[in-house]
Amino acid sequence: MAGLRSTADALDLHSSVALVVDQDTQEVLYRKNDHAVLPIASLTKLMTGLIISEANLSMSERLTITQADVDTEKGSSSRLAVGTELSRGEMLHLALMSSENRAANALGRTFPGGLSEFVARMNSRAQSLGMTGTRYVEPTGLSSRNQSSASDLAVLVAAAYKEPVLRDLSTSHGREIAVGNRTLHYNNTNRLVKNPQWDIGLQKTGYISEAGQCLVMQAQVAGRKLIMVFLDSAGKLSRIGDAERVRKWVENKSSWQSSQRIQDQRPG
Repeated sequence: MAGLRSTADALDLHSSVALVVDQDTQEVLYRKNDHAVLPIASLTKLMTGLIISEANLSMSERLTITQADVDTEKGSSSRLAVGTELSRGEMLHLALMSSENRAANALGRTFPGGLSEFVARMNSRAQSLGMTGTRYVEPTGLSSRNQSSASDLAVLVAAAYKEPVLRDLSTSHGREIAVGNRTLHYNNTNRLVKNPQWDIGLQKTGYISEAGQCLVMQAQVAGRKLIMVFLDSAGKLSRIGDAERVRKWVENKSSWQSSQRIQDQRPG
């Protein structure tokens, strides 16, 4: 709607918004519409996870899915039926790794002070991080009123990366959860975590129709710790394709710079 998809870029990315930042030096390696404020879908859950992690709540406390956690925004389905009881740690794992909406809502609803206090905490944390273009109205990302920019999300990724539990759970390959007499197997929504060519330290995917396909990652590429943000990508696999394009571009750039240094050091 903002007309961002018509923006041309050197790597021919399919995402209307992209940002690649060196985590250590803050150098911007690549940018495309990085200050545009857009719906962010389930990238929201990274802030949900950050609030839970920083609150130091018991991860073993049992939480129950209630009717209040059922999606009335998009009518999305969930394998966590009303009445399902899991630990807070399991809920956090499913929210970050598999983008489980009912789990994410339950984390906010059961927060001390309730859901409204949780959302207020999300917004105040965003402000404290300097994420001035960011606004949250609920903890799942199902609402298109949860909005941010690539530049703000890069800041969030850097903050979330400092929390070991968020690194571990978001990059987990899969998990089996016992629910009553059934065992549910959940997989990571980001196929790159299983790809041996990638060294991913933190990640989150997202999708609603208003946001397109979204992806944020912290990854080591060519010896550099990079933060990557891709928003409003057109096709189901295009956010992955864009990440691959960026990785190869950084690797080729690094290889060229290394060869230049070697030539410069040769006696004339």
